[in-house]
Amino acid sequence: MFSKASKVTAGTMTSESKTTLKSGIPSIISADMKIVGSVESAGDIQIDGAIDGDVASRTLTVSDSATVRGSVSADTVRVSGMVKGGINAKSVTLTRTAKVEGDIVHQALAIESGASFEGQCKRMDGERVELQKIALITDASLERRTEPAAEKSFGVA
Repeated sequence: MFSKASKVTAGTMTSESKTTLKSGIPSIISADMKIVGSVESAGDIQIDGAIDGDVASRTLTVSDSATVRGSVSADTVRVSGMVKGGINAKSVTLTRTAKVEGDIVHQALAIESGASFEGQCKRMDGERVELQKIALITDASLERRTEPAAEKSFGVA
């Protein structure tokens, strides 16, 4: 229980214990923070605020109060908030409060009842593929409004 081999003091940390500490603590974008620009991390990111830009990390959590407007790329993505852009990940989970507008490229996909998803999903085999930037669905709906409406005539006898 108290063996000398497993003891790590504050002054002597092994590279193995540093890796363990790094992987367990995510970088947190707090609820009152908004970032304009891309965010990249070799570790984990938890977003509680807003990001207008692309996000790349090992593990990404988008909380229910968070908004991401840009593409997302990670090994594991869990969305409880809003993502307006493509998602590219090995494992994607959309919780019941998630709102996603964009395409999802995945190896494993889980969508809980109540989640909102507008886009296409494609299962990938092997390594991650690059997502092309896609226009927001709201932009596409604006284009539809400017097109002339087709007239329908109904014959009345």
